[in-house]
This record gives sequence, structure tokens and C-alpha cells, in this order.
Amino acid sequence: MLRGLVGPLNYWCYMAIPEELEEGSSANRDQWLSLDTPFESKTVAQKVFVVCAVGFALWHIATNLLINEAALWQNAIHFGGFAILCSVIFPARIFGKQSVALDLVVGLLVAASASWMIASESRIYDDTLAITGLSWQFNAIDWIAGLILIAAAFDFSRRVSGWVIPVLIVLSILYILFLGEHLPGVFRAASLPLDDVLFRTVFNDEGLFGILATISSSNITLFMIFGGFLVVSGASDFVIEASKIVAGRIQGGAAFVAVLSSALTGTISGSAVANTASTGVITIPLMKSTGFRGRFAAGIEAAASTGGQLMPPIMGAGAFVMASYTSIPYATIVAVSIIPAFLYFLSVAFVVRIEAVKHRVGEGIDMTVNRQKIVAGAMTFLIPLVSMIYLLMRGVTPSFAASASIAVLVVVSWIAWIIGKQAGAVDMQSNVMNFKRIVEACLLGLRGGILTAILLVSIGVINNAIVTSGIGNGFSLMIAQWSQGSLVLAILLIGLASLVLGMGLPVTAAYIIMAILCAPALAGILADTMIVQQLMVGLSDPAHSALFMLVDSPHVAKVATGMSEQEAWSLIAAIPFEVAMTLRPVLVDAEYLTGFLLIAHLIIFWLSQDSNVTPPVCLAAFTAAGIAKSPPMATGFQAWRAAKGLYIVPLLFAYTPLITGSLYEMLHIGVFSLFGIYAINALIARYAEGPLTIWSWPCLIGGAILCFVPLDLLFNLAGAVLVSSVVFWTHRQNQFFNPSTVKD
Repeated sequence: MLRGLVGPLNYWCYMAIPEELEEGSSANRDQWLSLDTPFESKTVAQKVFVVCAVGFALWHIATNLLINEAALWQNAIHFGGFAILCSVIFPARIFGKQSVALDLVVGLLVAASASWMIASESRIYDDTLAITGLSWQFNAIDWIAGLILIAAAFDFSRRVSGWVIPVLIVLSILYILFLGEHLPGVFRAASLPLDDVLFRTVFNDEGLFGILATISSSNITLFMIFGGFLVVSGASDFVIEASKIVAGRIQGGAAFVAVLSSALTGTISGSAVANTASTGVITIPLMKSTGFRGRFAAGIEAAASTGGQLMPPIMGAGAFVMASYTSIPYATIVAVSIIPAFLYFLSVAFVVRIEAVKHRVGEGIDMTVNRQKIVAGAMTFLIPLVSMIYLLMRGVTPSFAASASIAVLVVVSWIAWIIGKQAGAVDMQSNVMNFKRIVEACLLGLRGGILTAILLVSIGVINNAIVTSGIGNGFSLMIAQWSQGSLVLAILLIGLASLVLGMGLPVTAAYIIMAILCAPALAGILADTMIVQQLMVGLSDPAHSALFMLVDSPHVAKVATGMSEQEAWSLIAAIPFEVAMTLRPVLVDAEYLTGFLLIAHLIIFWLSQDSNVTPPVCLAAFTAAGIAKSPPMATGFQAWRAAKGLYIVPLLFAYTPLITGSLYEMLHIGVFSLFGIYAINALIARYAEGPLTIWSWPCLIGGAILCFVPLDLLFNLAGAVLVSSVVFWTHRQNQFFNPSTVKD
């Protein structure tokens, strides 16, 4: 059967595909999913591929807007379609050779296997119940199709992201098959038969076509397509020009343009590497031309682009995953992330300001703004984006909001063209979403969505193993034991684990794995802080006191009367993990538990971003270094210094009501935290608005500490005054300094 499929397809491909594309570079493969080459000039195979790809994109919109598709079928078609796209765009490279025909056969087999398994679900249930009711009854084709899907998760994740995910897939399957029963302690797990592993991997909510696949098919892909529509409609040009208006007239304005444009671009793509590649080709040369060092320019672009994944409303795939795992509305996650995102971008802006003043770069530079691009891109960027945010805030599903915003953008582009034509002032023709540009937008969105779609579905294999074996609880217990109730130590451990995991994984994948393993532990520690406070004053309710009677600790006798903080933490440490999971919902209100879970996920999400900018593996920084032609590792360290907000803001999540308080409390903390963040940057650079004097150091240190005291207006004002006094004094002193511009 396989030979019968490969033979005709191979003949057709070799007749329809030019030789230079058959064994060419992967760059040539990109032509299969773009209109860089005119459609009329494409081969027959490429034309068919483009038509099918556009149909696949429109299917995503239709199934999430008009058609009520069963989740398993939707996820299976989603994975099958992206498997075909991935097989063509990311070649297998067998013995250094590429074969479009062979890759296409592989993709079609995976798509067919996915469809077969979902179509066979009812029959498998019926056969199992009819025969034994104990073990899953698969026929030969079921086994072949299921194993092909697991192999596809292995191979395609290898193609798009390297070997880390494939290795984790193999280890996770082996773990629940037989390795788990041979491991000691909290990592010990019972083994499962192969048929049970296969069924759980394919059909469980945590498996290949489960929760993560639903997030990808229902939300992320649509937002990727929406981003493609924004880019094709001229949004990128608008973002750059608008940033010039805001920041192009101040000292170091070119770097501020990079920060602002990356923040705005983050609303489109939610990808640090994509942000760096798209905006960096403009902003990095611009920064260098105004006097910034090459490594600094590249580091700032990488740090700012990393913030694009923290910028609402898209936030990469993180917000969608977070909403699914926490059952917190997507709109809520987006809303509470706005102020932290501003804190991050302003922290990068402080680095820019200090560097610009220190080396007097960019003075007198006039960056001309293309008014036509501003006018032409304003309506097609702002109106759809505002429409999407409005719909999300009204509580509609993210998939509906993205689909509706795509429709709004198409309509607005034509209205803008008509208005521009009638006014005769601006040519809006290049922004009109005609048929060709709609096709381009669909292809661009799918091209950007391949990596995320493949990884989210493939990670389902790992996710299933973690949930099935219970290793997540064991890992959480280990984090809780090692941290000894210390929130800072727990965050540090999670940060180190995220960094190590991020060396081989994309940010989204690293976040998902760390969230599964560590979020319960971190949320538990946060909840335990409230229980400790109750234990210090004593539990008046006898029913609550009785919950501690089975705990092996000498401090149990003081539960009703009160104890010291150290004794309370010692008692908490003695509570078994399973008992603690039962105890917390009783002693802590559900609202607080939900807030703690959100805090835990946001902390992990933020810490997972550091792999973009932290050596030795920092893809965003390396991408920027390639554009700037600066040393990659030196650029990575510069990006890491500029992105220190990734570590400061999560601490604010943990120790202040920055995301769980009232609007006043969040604004209060956000405003005064800016003074503290500036002080930290000035101390690291040993420079503010001028060189730091002897008295500046204690003022900045004391000011930073006072500014970070949560919701203490007197302390916060005192800290702000101390930091401001240093800024004012060094600014005056700097009038007598005139250091030369520093360049690479």
C-alpha cells in the first residue's frame, strides 16, 4: 500500500517540482508557503500546496466562528494539516539529502493516521467492552496509525526545535512503560501496558489531541493568522513610524524606537525571535547610525523583543495556556498583565536612557517620519486591534475575537482606501486587503504557526506522561522541600530550571513543562504564607485545628493557641503533600487560591522568557547579533543586563498585590516600582543622569528598598524622593562632563 502511494506521488512531484527545489536549501522550501514567487510562476505542486494551505487557514477561521466541530476531530485535522506543512517546509535531510516527495508522503501518512485514530475511537471503545473490558483492543491498523502519530511528534518536533523535545518524548514514554517503577522516592511510578499508554497518549485530555492541541487549534493559530493580516496590511511600517513620532526626537531616540516598536509588534506576533527579525533589521542599523555600540543596539533589540511575549493581548501562547490550566478567563489574564508589561518595557527604556546620556549618543539626530505610512497604516492597525481587545474584554472567546478582528481588518482596509482616494491626499492602495493580500496573510500566519502548533501537540505526549504518572506532584514536593517554605528560594530554583530547560526548548514549550511541574508547588508556598499567619494567632475553629492532629510535629499542641512564625513554618513543613492539598482549600479562601495559582503561572511564564536573552543559548540575542554583526555571546550578556525586569517583576508578583489587588493598589505599586527599577539600573551602570557620587550610592540603595515596600505611601514617597534627588543632582553635574561617543 505504501509503495502504491509513494510511486505515483513521487513521479508527480518529480515532474512538477524543479530539480533545484528537490534537493535545494530549506530557503527554497519557504517558497512553497509564500507568494514571493508569483503564483503564476510556481510549479503545479506548489500551486496545489498554496491553495490547500489557504483552505486550511480558512478552515481554522470557519471552525472557530461558524462550524461546531468536535474537539477531537478539530485537533486531529489541525495536527494533520500542520504535519503536511511542516514536512514540506522543514525537510527531513536524510543523509544530507532532501526529497519533497518523501517529505510529502510522510506528512500525508501522519494526517491519515490522525484521521484514522479519531474515526476509530468509538469502535475501540465498543470492541474493548465487548471482549474483555480490561485492555484496549487495537487492530493492526490502529497500532500502526498510533505509533506513526508518536513518531511524528518525535520527528516533527526535532525538525522545528532540535533534539530536546524528542528526547523528552522518548523518556516520558519509557518512564510510564517501565522506567518509573525502577526509580526511587517521589519519582517512582507504576508501569502501564503498551496498549494503555497508546490509548492515553492519543485520546486523553492531556494527550496528543487534548487540551494543548485545543489551545493551538482554537486560539493560537487564529492569532497567528490575524498577525499575518496585520503585517500584510502595513502594520509593521505603521509601528516603526509611530514609534519615531513618540521617541524619535529625544536623546537616544533610535533605541527608544526599538523598545516601542517591539512592544507594539508584540501585540501582533508574540514571538521574541520574530520580533527581533522583523523590527531589528530597521532599528539596529538605526541605533548604530546614531552612535550606539553594535552589541548594545543588538542587546536592546533582543531585550525589547522578548518583552513582546509579555505584551497583551497575545502574549505568545502563554495567556491561552494559562487560561486553560488555571480556568481563569483569558481577558482577566490579559488585564492583569498590562501594568507588568509596561514595567518591563520601561526598565529596558531606563537602560537606554542611561546609556544615551553616559555616552551622549544620538544628540541632534533627526529621524524623518513617513507621514504617508502613518496615515495609511493607522486604521488597519488600530481599529482591528482595538476591536479585538474590546471583544476580549466583553468576554467573548479569543477565537471569536481573532476571527472577527480579521473580518474587521479586511473591511477597514477597503474603507480606508475609499476615504484616501476621495480625499486625494494619501495612496492607500498598498494597504487594501484584496484577494492576493488575503492569501499572503493566510500563508504568513500559517508559516509562523508551524512551530507552535507542532510543539503544543507534541508536548501532549510529555504532558500525558506527567499527569498519568503523577510525577508532577513529586516534582512539586521536591521544590517545596528544597525551598523550605522560602518563596525567594523557590523562585530561584524555578528560574534556574527554566533557564536550563530554555537552552533547548522554545519559550512556550519551556513554560508549559515548568508550569505543569512547578506551578502547584509555588502556589502552595504562597497559600502556606496565609496559613502561617493563621497559625501564629491560633485557629479558633476546632474543626480547623483538628486537621493538624495527624501531623507528626511537636508544635501541633499550639495550633489553637498560637505559635511563633518559625514554629508555624516547621509545622507546615511536616505536613505530607497529600494532606496539604486537602488542608489549603479549607483554610484559604478559594479567591485567594485562584490568585495564588495565577501568580505562580505568571512567575513561571516570566522566568521562562530569560532563555531568549541569557547565554549560552539566547536565540533572540543571537538573531540580533547577526543583524548587528556583533559578537554573539557579548550581545547575549548585554541583552541579559537590559532584560533584568524579567527577574524584578516576578518578585513583585510574589510579594505585592501587583496583579491581585485593586486598580489603585496595582497603579500604586507600578508607579513607585519604576523608581526602584531605575535605581537598580543606575547602580548596575554606576551612572544615572551623570556619574554617581559617593552619596548617590546609599541614596539609590535606600530609595530602591523604600520604593519596593508594598503599599506604604510614606516609605514609597521617601524612596521616590531619594531616587529623584540623585537624578536631579547627577543631571546638573553632567553638564560639566562631555564623554565621547562610544562605538564598536
